[in-house]
Amino acid sequence: MKKVFEKYWGWLFLIVPIILQVIFFYFPMIQGAFYSLTDWNGFTYNFDFVGLNNYKLLLMDSKFMKSIGFTLLLTICMIAGEIIFGILIARALNSKITGKIFWRAWFFFPAVLSGLTVSLIFKQVFNYGLPAIGNYLHISWLQESLLGIPAGAVISVIFVMLWQGIAMPVIIFLAGLQSIPDEIKEAAAMDGANNNQIFWHIELPYLLPSISIVFIMALKGGLTAFDQIFAMTAGGPNDATSSLGLLIYNYAFKNNQFGYSNAIALVLFVIIALISVVQVKVSNKYQVN
Repeated sequence: MKKVFEKYWGWLFLIVPIILQVIFFYFPMIQGAFYSLTDWNGFTYNFDFVGLNNYKLLLMDSKFMKSIGFTLLLTICMIAGEIIFGILIARALNSKITGKIFWRAWFFFPAVLSGLTVSLIFKQVFNYGLPAIGNYLHISWLQESLLGIPAGAVISVIFVMLWQGIAMPVIIFLAGLQSIPDEIKEAAAMDGANNNQIFWHIELPYLLPSISIVFIMALKGGLTAFDQIFAMTAGGPNDATSSLGLLIYNYAFKNNQFGYSNAIALVLFVIIALISVVQVKVSNKYQVN
């Protein structure tokens, strides 16, 4: 018995997380997939099996289509913004600048804040701060809250989420840049390579694993966005900023259509899974060994 325990004791450290994963992830996922085939209202166990009817209704749901459009726009902006601005800021912080430690802490600061808190603060800025500035400077388009205009609300939500979301990518890209041997860049500079050539042919290939990580983080953040949008606009005006996560919440907890909301959640899960698999395969193809 003692020999068996000594041989397999390491598996004890895996049993607990595996059990928790099964109970709190796989079981609810399978249960949600089942309820997406029903008209369950979330309160009783009385429901009818409707098959793929919920998925057919999605194709005719204007709110779902509008939510898909906004979610994709938000996700694309998050991915592009976090990667492009993250690399630019990381390169600046990796250079010889005065107060390097201060600036690194400054750009990481938004990551330690609650997304809900950040959204509530910016909501006050958009509702009262900017209109006050617009009235003082006599700027007509700034005199009303941007959150009350569909286009303004979309831009505001993207700005706030990108402002907070860019903190962690900066740290990831900075770590990637610092892992590049100085000898390689020095040799390239001695051979006549300029700053742009060093970036495109040396730094960028080394940053591909970091880009892959940031891509998945931004993808997840954009496709599952909920709390910040809920706090700032609640999906308005006129569902202009209604994300898929917020739509799932509204159908489940406001309309008591848990079966239908589970169908939307399952579609969202499939979208994230497919994009993530494709992205990982592509990044592995071009990854520097």
